[in-house]
Amino acid sequence: METTMSASEQQRSSLMPMAIIGTLFFIFGFITWLNGALIPFLQIVCDLSSTQSLFVAFSFYIAYTVMALPMAWLLERTGYKKGMSLGLAFIAIGCLGFIPAALEQTFAIFLLSQFVVGTGLTILQTASNPYIVHIGPQQSAAARISVMGLLNKGAGVAAPLIFTALVLGDFEGITAKTVAEMAPAARIEHIQALSHGLIAPYLGMAIALAVLAVALKFSPLPELQIESSQEELKNQGGKSSVLQFPQLVLGAITLFFYVGVEVIAGDTIGLLGSKLGVANATSLTSFTMAFMVMGYLLGLVLIPRLISQAKALAISAVLGLVLALSVVMSDPGHQWVSALVWGWLGLPLLPNTVALVALLGFANALVWPAVWPLALEGLGKFTARGSALLIMGIAGGAVLPLLYGVLSDLMSNQRAYLLMLPCYLFIFYFAVAGHKKRRW
Repeated sequence: METTMSASEQQRSSLMPMAIIGTLFFIFGFITWLNGALIPFLQIVCDLSSTQSLFVAFSFYIAYTVMALPMAWLLERTGYKKGMSLGLAFIAIGCLGFIPAALEQTFAIFLLSQFVVGTGLTILQTASNPYIVHIGPQQSAAARISVMGLLNKGAGVAAPLIFTALVLGDFEGITAKTVAEMAPAARIEHIQALSHGLIAPYLGMAIALAVLAVALKFSPLPELQIESSQEELKNQGGKSSVLQFPQLVLGAITLFFYVGVEVIAGDTIGLLGSKLGVANATSLTSFTMAFMVMGYLLGLVLIPRLISQAKALAISAVLGLVLALSVVMSDPGHQWVSALVWGWLGLPLLPNTVALVALLGFANALVWPAVWPLALEGLGKFTARGSALLIMGIAGGAVLPLLYGVLSDLMSNQRAYLLMLPCYLFIFYFAVAGHKKRRW
């Protein structure tokens, strides 16, 4: 792969681009994981059912599918640097949309604003992921993406805490149940005060993002010009569509399954814990996130020094299969898994079923960093559109958790994790064979 930067120039200038793109990845994580706090908040403010409140996440994730190709078209015309600046501007506009939504307490405006925010993140993700892949050597791309993942997940830890402090600081202990028990006049007053609490934080976010958009446009971040090498041109064989690259299409399907199992592991552990009577079940997601961070750190140490990106992906898939099957077969009446893994640290012990779901975070950590470079290899001038196709795979985060919910109603929360088995099997296929395909 050839870019406008030579290898020596890449080495000298890699720190600055990594810092700038790292800031963007922190923003991805912060805004994405705000959904976890926003969903129960809007359930109260807009008087929603549980199913209706889930459309907050759906409108966010569906933007990745609907807008990925149009944003790739835009990216090809603006370049990666200007495209990322435009992405920040879109997110700022989406944040501004929360102000009239909060004033009117209108759920439709909230959903539209979420879609605009998701559109901005689609541009940022489409541009920044291939940027990280091509800013340095191909064989260490997964390690660089792992650094970005650490920033992303770190922001995911901070976002709900900051949201709670800024928006709910004066409403300690308020829940949908406590609001429902209030007298009508008091309920209206509290809901209005809650809703208006969104205005200042989202206005502040919009201003900060607008400033970042301008700063990024005039920053010294080098423009990434990805051109096909002679070997890649030969392999492309006059191809005119990204769908003619098997490794890319299979990579997008892999990411669909991956994002689905990642969201299931992170978002359903609290539901499972609540069913089993675990205290403070709403905080259980932090266990899954902590194991994801551990996985990213391990990836930084091992890839590519000791294992290749493809091998790391295969190991992750096998571990995911073992853990998902163990979740289904485990006995929630025992706690020896958590006692063995973290009990010696003095942390709370959890039922085996819940502990095994948390450990899925470790299995999931290296999938995203490994799939991107393997799927984009050899695309050359098709990289922007290829990245957009991969971004569309994020729709798995909207579809598969809903399917998990249907299965949990039909069977049980524990048995519904069977849904993960075919997902990890496909990830394993991509790791051992799918990423090598160059012809259908």
